[in-house]
Amino acid sequence: MKILVGLSGGVDSAVAAYLLKEQGHEVVCAFMRNWDAFANQDILGNPTNQADICPQEEDYNDAKKVADQLGLPLLRVDFVKEYWDDVFSVFLEETKRGRTPNPDILCNRHIKFDAFFDFARKQGIDWVATGHYARVDHSEPRAKMLKGLDHSKDQSYFLVQMPQKALNQTLFPLGEITKAEVRRIAKEQNFPIATKKDSTGICFIGERHFREFLHNYIPKQPGDIIDVDTRKVVGQHHGVMFYTIGQRKGLGIGGSEGPWFVVAKDNECNRLYVAAKDDNPWLFSDACVVDRVNWLIEPISEPLKCSAKFRYRQKDHAVTITRNNDTIYVEFDQPIASVTEGQEAVFYVDDQCIGGGRIDQVTYQGQRTIDIIRGVR
Repeated sequence: MKILVGLSGGVDSAVAAYLLKEQGHEVVCAFMRNWDAFANQDILGNPTNQADICPQEEDYNDAKKVADQLGLPLLRVDFVKEYWDDVFSVFLEETKRGRTPNPDILCNRHIKFDAFFDFARKQGIDWVATGHYARVDHSEPRAKMLKGLDHSKDQSYFLVQMPQKALNQTLFPLGEITKAEVRRIAKEQNFPIATKKDSTGICFIGERHFREFLHNYIPKQPGDIIDVDTRKVVGQHHGVMFYTIGQRKGLGIGGSEGPWFVVAKDNECNRLYVAAKDDNPWLFSDACVVDRVNWLIEPISEPLKCSAKFRYRQKDHAVTITRNNDTIYVEFDQPIASVTEGQEAVFYVDDQCIGGGRIDQVTYQGQRTIDIIRGVR
């Protein structure tokens, strides 16, 4: 087959390209440029700090070295505008609303498996491949998404919003092997990036401080941090939108009562509520409503018992999901800590990812935590 591989400059995509070539496929590589710190401006029209530039050129040079070593062509494709419109702008709007969006999931849906997929078609290439740790079963007309064999690296969570048409024509060469095996192959082939550190953080932020980066786009709105149990002010925050439910670090709260965790954000009153200890009841919820649902199976018509992840690397939780038109009601078998509005709920039956969507509302005994807090005097 002729396959377009997204080559990022990292070890995973390099080994994916190598494996496909070894299997005898005709492989073309492409490097995606999604972010331009010189061109992108903050909401006031001021250029972002040039010191904040993502090291994309370094990544491109690494990708070029790998492609040259493998004797494969490397294309460059620019998705800066698409990324701004479909990923970053959505990320900002959701953050301003006090939610915690996942831009990596948005990027996979709109860029890697939509814009990039269309780019492949324009090159006359029917198949795409990336270095994600997941598996696809193509044995039936409707492809199935499966967890990667290395469950510690499984990335099906990030791929849940893939359009079905793309899943049907996508390969994940690393789905059947472990990260350790990937490193071994890269070293065996003497790839210049064999020991390159895995990228962490959000792609447009990278290793930089998340809150400081967002201050380029969202003004600070300082307010009180309140102990939800005593209703005493225990600190000051920079703006509730910069924090997430369950967050422990970066709160700046002293004293011996902690550790402290964010349990609720009141956007209207600009208050951040915290509770002491990781077993505090205020951290837990027993249900949620999920919207923006993408089904990777035929949509369910009856309640279904399955498992769910509410954030990456979280263990699977037993739930019952019920479809209600375009949303899903998710009932937890046991209360779960730190389920967060704006994050993604991803559903599984055994190793098969069956779909998921954005967590729109989190409740405990039928009420949102912030509504319960507002009602307590």
